[in-house]
Amino acid sequence: MADVALHPLESDSPLICYLDIKSPYAYLAKDPTRQLERDFGIEVDWRPLTLNIPSFLGSARTDKKGKVVESKRSPRQWQSVRYAYMDAKRYARLKDILVYGPQKIWDSSLAGVAMLWTKREGRTVLARWLDLTYERFWQRDLDIEDADVVAAIVREAGGDGDGYLAFLAGEGREEHDRLQAALHPVGVFGVPTYVIDGEILFGREHLPTVRWMLGGRDGPAPDIAYDSFDVAVAVSAPAETANAPEGRARP
Repeated sequence: MADVALHPLESDSPLICYLDIKSPYAYLAKDPTRQLERDFGIEVDWRPLTLNIPSFLGSARTDKKGKVVESKRSPRQWQSVRYAYMDAKRYARLKDILVYGPQKIWDSSLAGVAMLWTKREGRTVLARWLDLTYERFWQRDLDIEDADVVAAIVREAGGDGDGYLAFLAGEGREEHDRLQAALHPVGVFGVPTYVIDGEILFGREHLPTVRWMLGGRDGPAPDIAYDSFDVAVAVSAPAETANAPEGRARP
């Protein structure tokens, strides 16, 4: 595949998909996007976009019972967050996916580097790593800010955990940071984002359009809508701070 650090909109694959582990909407888009791989016989180019949620939603932290113990959010930001999670959980219930709101905003950059590493180890390792990481993180059973914990998931997925740690300490972190710096200037700012034929589509509501484009644009273009309910929504997650470029999450 093309060097993602240099070509954020280019790939040897027909479809690029940008994800962040801490976005529930990216989690909910993972399996439908994988279905496109099966239906069209393609390989999606999965890439990390590490969100900086406090830059547009403020920050907060809760205790284990869900009580807010620290907040740097306006009432409007809280309204946006609460609606976004209600929306994400509603869709998750329809798909029988368990989603617990995180107790803080995580720095997911270590997981972003792991995504880059597992891509190098092959599609089977990457797919297994994505499944394990998303499922456990959204069940509040994974510390994605602990490199050793992330390395253990890489090993469980069939990859080289020690190789990941060495990658993280050197070129992996550099590759991740260069990619993040290159995304906003070209218009990639949130997750999930799809890039097909150089066109950027932000949000899982564009999956029907992505399918239509992959199918050769046969027939009329689909409406932009969810597959089970209609809703317009704008954002991401509750809680603390993350040292990563600004970004936004959508359905």
